Amino acid sequence: MKSNALRLAVRATTAAMVLGAASQASAIEVGSNGYTADIYGYARFNASYDIDEDIGISTRAGAFSAINTGAAEDNEATGYFGADAVQTRLGVRATSPEGVKVVIEGDFRPGTLRLRHGYGEYKGVLLGQTWSNFNSFVGNTTTLDFDSLAGLAGLQGRIAQARYTTGALSFSAEEPITSFTDGAATTDGKQGLPTLTARFEDSAGGLSYSAAALVQEVSYDTGTADDSMVGYAAFAAAKMALGDMMTLQGTVSYTDGANSYLYRSGENFGAEDAYLLGGDLESIAGYGGSVGVGMDLGGGRSANIGYGLVTVDWDDAEDDGIAVGGKSETNQNMMANYMWTPVKNVMMGVEYAYFKRENVNGDDGDASRILFAGQYNF
Repeated sequence: MKSNALRLAVRATTAAMVLGAASQASAIEVGSNGYTADIYGYARFNASYDIDEDIGISTRAGAFSAINTGAAEDNEATGYFGADAVQTRLGVRATSPEGVKVVIEGDFRPGTLRLRHGYGEYKGVLLGQTWSNFNSFVGNTTTLDFDSLAGLAGLQGRIAQARYTTGALSFSAEEPITSFTDGAATTDGKQGLPTLTARFEDSAGGLSYSAAALVQEVSYDTGTADDSMVGYAAFAAAKMALGDMMTLQGTVSYTDGANSYLYRSGENFGAEDAYLLGGDLESIAGYGGSVGVGMDLGGGRSANIGYGLVTVDWDDAEDDGIAVGGKSETNQNMMANYMWTPVKNVMMGVEYAYFKRENVNGDDGDASRILFAGQYNF
């Protein structure tokens, strides 16, 4: 199909969507002469009520960083409502007769258009931005909270990379995400080498499973001082179908010098990988996991409950005199939801969530909240 013809087809389809003719069960598809393209996405409304303190951020997700700890928790106001539609998403997929696949997708978090996916793929070779290869959704419990449970497998985010997939195995070289602290401030590490990952993901009968490993360089160079160290991480995830109506799923992760990949550790998403002591980088370890149950109640109704926890080991840094008392040591949360589909392509749901944060110095704080979501797919 000639490029101008494809553009005309997409324009015509987009016009139909704007006029309300896009109520199909799946993405809007066009194609000719071996080319296929589809437009997909959804409109999403999220509303939250924070019962005892305001921890809502964009998409009305709960943030560990917003939880008051210690004496501050005793003086907090109560009852906060918020709503937004920034989770709304739009994407385009196209495939050529030769099998070249291109995906471009964006959403509006935290309030402006951002790129989620932008990549091409051919015969197992992927170049661009998409989910990190050090990531799996196999063991995830379904939640309405966009940021979900602590301790999920891997990065749970999208990053620029070069990836090769053969069967159940995939390997990647990715843009590095590293940071370190001297106690006074957190600094991004030098991007000297790509992060390397390997993942195996497969299924057998009612069991789906995934495992991955990562190695990265954590370094800095000020021109007058420098140091580097090797960090690594690993995770395993699995989901088991318990009959036709229930699933049990979970994840487990361990990191050492790679806490950026320990999901929802630190202040909210990733703790520092190392601390700086006398010009030398010392690695920081962490671990975490999640467990959950999903239930299909029939008639388009489902219920899910999940729990997640991550802990960062700051003991060495504390023993070495680094000021880390206010750092988050353990983050944990629990989410329970009820979701229903009143008509095809429409989802409504309500979720209760409990968050707790414990700092290195022993201060802690918690928060409870209720989230409502409505989503319209096309």
